[in-house]
Amino acid sequence: MVWITKYRYKVLTGRVAERTRDLIRQICETRDVTIVRGSVSPDHIHMLLSAPADLSPAKLVQYIKGRSSRRIQDEFPEIRKRYWGQHLWARGYFCATVGAVDEETIKKYIENQQWDQDDQGFKITMPTD
Repeated sequence: MVWITKYRYKVLTGRVAERTRDLIRQICETRDVTIVRGSVSPDHIHMLLSAPADLSPAKLVQYIKGRSSRRIQDEFPEIRKRYWGQHLWARGYFCATVGAVDEETIKKYIENQQWDQDDQGFKITMPTD
């Protein structure tokens, strides 16, 4: 799954990126979703997930984006000001199942980002201006 910040603003850096990653982990854990690999880039999220069969991708993304947006804006007033209290995430997302491309290829793609720090396969990337 991949989704972007609204207006592609590069707001997912430093403490905001770390908190976003933590929130996504918590949200996935409550839904029995395993994060196989993930990355938080300044303006988007990449995730390779393993989810229960009864949880649709649309519902999962709705849950992750809605909860994380609300919490990030509550905890970081500078983000709320930037988005005027609106949504942190842009509309839509990209989702594909592993099959057309094998899982190893996806893992390598996510791992080949420029990493600032690695934390159990869910990394925060450095900005590339």
